[in-house]
Amino acid sequence: MSGAPFRLELLGAAHDRSAFLSDSLPLNRYFHQQVTQDIRRRVAVCFVASPNGTRVAGYYTLAAASVPLAGLPAATAKKLPRYPSVPAIRMGLLAVDQAFKGQGLGGALLADALDRAARAEIAAFALVVDAKAETAASFYRHHGFIALPESPLMLFLPLATVRG
Repeated sequence: MSGAPFRLELLGAAHDRSAFLSDSLPLNRYFHQQVTQDIRRRVAVCFVASPNGTRVAGYYTLAAASVPLAGLPAATAKKLPRYPSVPAIRMGLLAVDQAFKGQGLGGALLADALDRAARAEIAAFALVVDAKAETAASFYRHHGFIALPESPLMLFLPLATVRG
């Protein structure tokens, strides 16, 4: 639909959330009804891709998290301090409007999230995601994420591997 570049910015009052329509009803419902409450309560931030400052082509959310050290692959865990858990940043949701599918926007949103997480002034070991289905897990594995041994739909990417 659009070959125009996208601006990646915090969700704001000027963005039209009502017109957003991805292939996922739960992700649409969250964006239409819940996201502003999560932002107000400081449990998540939401970044949007917009071609014009109003239309939302895609979005993702970030929040603080931790990962149990025992849940990581042994080869990764042995390189980390022996704390019960390690700090992480969770990308809670990522969705692309149907009109913008097939343009690489999902990968661009993921790259932006990784860049923001890697540049954060508060330390975090990894960006973690909870894939909702195997197709989503496959998307993240394609981008270098590693599944947790006991939770194959929970994946992580060490932020030290991200070039800032």
